[in-house]
Amino acid sequence: MSEEAKKEHHEKHLEKLTVKELREMAAELPHEKAVHDMKKEELIAFIKEVKGIKDEATAAKKKHIGKIKMTKPELKAKIRELKSLRSKALEAAEKQKSRRLRHQISQLKKKLRRIAVA
Repeated sequence: MSEEAKKEHHEKHLEKLTVKELREMAAELPHEKAVHDMKKEELIAFIKEVKGIKDEATAAKKKHIGKIKMTKPELKAKIRELKSLRSKALEAAEKQKSRRLRHQISQLKKKLRRIAVA
């Protein structure tokens, strides 16, 4: 096997190991960091870095980035803004727009309640 194929095989091999096995492997390598505190992704990155394995294959795989979470004051400000827009829509007799805004306000209030519980 060529060296690239070996590295790719080793790279896939690291992904399949358990955290315990990765910690044991990382403990054998020279390190300055606390290996026992690392998570699986950090351990894999550390081992690849020490062994000189390039991270091209995993760089292509991007994890789904969730929506940006808003803080409680930001949510309240957004609700106030939508309420004022809704009142203007009601004055202008735009029923469809006011319904949509009411729905958005309702969704934001639900998010706000979930944040308050957490």
